[in-house]
Amino acid sequence: MPAFTVCMIVRNEEKNVRKCLRSLSPLQSEIVVVDTGSGDRTVSYAKEFTDKVFSFSWINDFSAARNFAASKASNPWILAVDCDEFLVEAHLPRLQTAMEERADQIGMITRISPYTDFLGNSGVMHEFVGRLYDQRLYHYEGKIHENVTSIHKEFSLSSPLPPASESSPNDPKQKYFEIPLTFYHGGYQEKGLREKKAERDLSMLQDTLAQNGPDAYTYFQMGKCYVVLNNHALAAHYFELGLATKDLRPSLAFVQEMVESYGYCLLELKQYQKALQLQNVYDDFAKRADFCFLMGLIYMNNAMFQRALFEFEKATKMKDYSIEGTNTYSAWYNMGVIYEVLRERETALSYYRKCGSYSPARKRLDAMQ
Repeated sequence: MPAFTVCMIVRNEEKNVRKCLRSLSPLQSEIVVVDTGSGDRTVSYAKEFTDKVFSFSWINDFSAARNFAASKASNPWILAVDCDEFLVEAHLPRLQTAMEERADQIGMITRISPYTDFLGNSGVMHEFVGRLYDQRLYHYEGKIHENVTSIHKEFSLSSPLPPASESSPNDPKQKYFEIPLTFYHGGYQEKGLREKKAERDLSMLQDTLAQNGPDAYTYFQMGKCYVVLNNHALAAHYFELGLATKDLRPSLAFVQEMVESYGYCLLELKQYQKALQLQNVYDDFAKRADFCFLMGLIYMNNAMFQRALFEFEKATKMKDYSIEGTNTYSAWYNMGVIYEVLRERETALSYYRKCGSYSPARKRLDAMQ
């Protein structure tokens, strides 16, 4: 297998760094840790796992720090890992094959993150994130929410696009491939920490907007920050700006997420009729369970129950999803709620039972029996 180096940038991560580095042991790879100014025990903990620990003066540029870390690697291949990500599954023989066959492309890890829906129900979200790359071909760009980008600008927006299955989640000019590495993303679980990070990110995103002008991806990230800050009106505003950007490609992962996030913001704001406008882009986005599930919720909140049932049923037949449950128990639960409203008790019970241990469904079963 082509050798690769794990590269991490850290700051005040003493709570996570040991757990993260310990989880990486199955990879048997070189590890480079770059500290950007910790005031806790992060550096000393990192040195327990690697002698390649370096300091980097923080200049409000995540890509600069990531590229500095890559420059300290002994190998051309780089696997970028965040300190709040923990390896839970790895298949090295398949990884070797993938790296040999896709040597000029970017490898995507699978990342599983905790998720709370707009009703407060907890679940998990699955996403692909580009992290494995050959630094002779790629580097990081973007001061914040940085992306792996080709060093050689051989592509242009007018170039023929690769097949959808191979295109980058956020950039149609590049090719990605899935790699058999799965990480659990702990993220910032404490509300105060999440909000502090969102405020920091907003400041950097506003600077990016001022320097580079209107950009759909920047608007998308600003909207996500306002969701964390529980300001759904401003979040919806920035999602609208992002969706109004010229030449937006529905095939890009961030565009799909932006449309769905916008819909959930409108539901949070109880702007149910306005949310029906997403019918206008249905054909572009109804290709995975998440969007069909969202449309089911929108129809449901507009008392359009038959349409809602159709969308939830359609979602259960789809394999492609990000948020766990949108094609199984969450869809069945909402179908149960609709049948209960329609006073079709036995049908409602049958759908609640299909949900297994899903707590909202168990509560309805207990109440009805």
